[in-house]
Amino acid sequence: MTPEERLNELRIVINYHLYRYHVLDTPVISDAEYDALYLQLQEIESQHPALITPDSPTQRAGAPPSAAFTKVVHPTPILSLMNAFNPDDLRAWRARIGRLLLPDTHLTYVVEPKLDGLTVVLTYRDGRFVQGATRGDGAVGEDVTPNLRTLRSIPKFVPVAPDSALKPPAYLVVRGEVFLPLDKFEALNAERAAAGEAIYMNPRNTAAGSLRQLDPAKTAERPLRLYCYDIVAAEGIVLPATQWERLAYLKELGFPVSPDNRLCAGLEEVVAVYEAWIARRNQINYEVDGVVVKVNDRRIADELGFAGKDPRGAIAMKFAAQEKTTRLIDVQVNVGRTGVLAPNAVLEPVEIGGTMVRNATLHNYDEIARKDIRIGDRVLVKRAGDVIPYVVGPIVDARDGSERPIERPAVCPVCGQPIVQLPDEVALYCENAACPEQLIRRVEYFVSRGAMDITSFGSQTAALLFEQGLIHDVADIYTVQRDDLLGLEGYKEKKVDNLLAGIVASKQQPPERLLTALGVRFVGGVVASLLIDALGGIDAIAAADEAELQAISGIGPQTALSVVAWFANERNRELVEKLRAAGLRLTAERKAATTDSQTLIGQIFVITGTLPTMSREAATALIETHGGKVTGSVSAKTNYLLAGEAAGSKLAKAQQLGVPVIDEAALTALIAGGPPSA
Repeated sequence: MTPEERLNELRIVINYHLYRYHVLDTPVISDAEYDALYLQLQEIESQHPALITPDSPTQRAGAPPSAAFTKVVHPTPILSLMNAFNPDDLRAWRARIGRLLLPDTHLTYVVEPKLDGLTVVLTYRDGRFVQGATRGDGAVGEDVTPNLRTLRSIPKFVPVAPDSALKPPAYLVVRGEVFLPLDKFEALNAERAAAGEAIYMNPRNTAAGSLRQLDPAKTAERPLRLYCYDIVAAEGIVLPATQWERLAYLKELGFPVSPDNRLCAGLEEVVAVYEAWIARRNQINYEVDGVVVKVNDRRIADELGFAGKDPRGAIAMKFAAQEKTTRLIDVQVNVGRTGVLAPNAVLEPVEIGGTMVRNATLHNYDEIARKDIRIGDRVLVKRAGDVIPYVVGPIVDARDGSERPIERPAVCPVCGQPIVQLPDEVALYCENAACPEQLIRRVEYFVSRGAMDITSFGSQTAALLFEQGLIHDVADIYTVQRDDLLGLEGYKEKKVDNLLAGIVASKQQPPERLLTALGVRFVGGVVASLLIDALGGIDAIAAADEAELQAISGIGPQTALSVVAWFANERNRELVEKLRAAGLRLTAERKAATTDSQTLIGQIFVITGTLPTMSREAATALIETHGGKVTGSVSAKTNYLLAGEAAGSKLAKAQQLGVPVIDEAALTALIAGGPPSA
């Protein structure tokens, strides 16, 4: 294929995907896949500049506006940006623009989140909002004024404050991004699922589709938000000279501006902000796919001009892709330690964020049916941070008719016993306590670091001992003999001695570790500690009823019901007796009176993320030593959230409820009797 033929092919494909993304709001490939096609086009055009045509996607900003809306000609082109994908790309951009500047020119930069929403252009005359449009192809957009009027975050008059000393500009055009906060997106999907309606694929497409409704009442039903970040045109005012000052001016007028914008004194500070964003991108309440780096001095930025359609004075630093599309080949079902059947997608391998993904969770069969996911579908797969990859949903428009529905199983795929679905639950269960895969998973959990922490005892050991008939439940671990182990392939004397030493040492684990290891639903390490601290031991917990358990701070009705049900099972009571006979500790040693300060008495803490110098266990012990309590979930009763690096959903919940968020240093200050330092 000649370069010209490949260029023509790429332009046709890219224009099609631009149309689906910007006009139909129903893309069939991920952003990363689109970027790869676009980079191919750029590379070939750079090698053969004579083949560049005015209608090439590299020469325009988006897709033509839809015929369903009135056209709006923008006062100046609403352009997109060139992309960088790592700090080296950023430095190369700085070197390129440096060749157009005086040698001693020092630049500062503004770093803004690259919102994954829909670009809008808002026009004001004498302070009154008169028109709102989409970006369209950059030159001409779509008039969506009635829809935008329904957004509460868009000021209808500027300045917003009636006592403001600012005079409204005679003419002002502002650029911003309409988006759907993640918590609102999840709530919207939950409402649609409860109503039996199809759920939405992602926040970006939902926001775009909501704004481009022909009926503004439909737009008004959606909890859309807006952040503004640029002044496109203005009359009757002298615009601030820097981007940072323009953001401040927009905010003073009453426009919503992202609180995550940052002013950087140099390029390496920009790199540090970019890398910090990579770590926190999954902790904020809106979708971002990178950051935008802008030369702060607007005069210099404007004088730098353009490279093709891209302004040289700014660049988009993209994050590694978290979403890509691939083919769903099959579905495998795993049986967990509690008997839950977990459907998992078998995928055509696809690289996401530097990892080759071959499998992804489908969550449960209700979710599969609600999303109408089928074997053979092209599906969107997401991998965010350390979260297990999951199937977002099918690309319905990519179907060719060969796809097959995913059937809900009637029996356990491992033991063949009938499965059940409990009232008010979406999970399917195998209730056969002798199901081989359940037993192996229970043993894996029992010996894990967060439970009994038996060194040298992994999943392969658990499977082997079960296959050889040496264990039938977790208590049998303590009856395994040395000679039995020495007869197994690969188990030499040193390995056997290390394994047996780990088993013996685990007998000294405190009862809260044993309670955790039993695998009672909803009883993890924190809840187990609450129960043991309140009642003193596993026997007392087994004898308690739901009311007694719910009276313990941090124990809810679901957990109480689960604990009572577990100990009501005869097999489980027999298991506890076998563990008692094996010499494990079921009762806590009463803590001696301590002279430690009680400065945290009555205070309830939740811990999330990785702390700088302490493990969560150590932080819990420190808080409890000084009179505080640690619970597992954030609620209105929580006094403090102790947060470290990579804090997750608990941080968002704390911010939503107004719970103070502190770090390790602030905890130390609290213990010392002073105010928290964070």
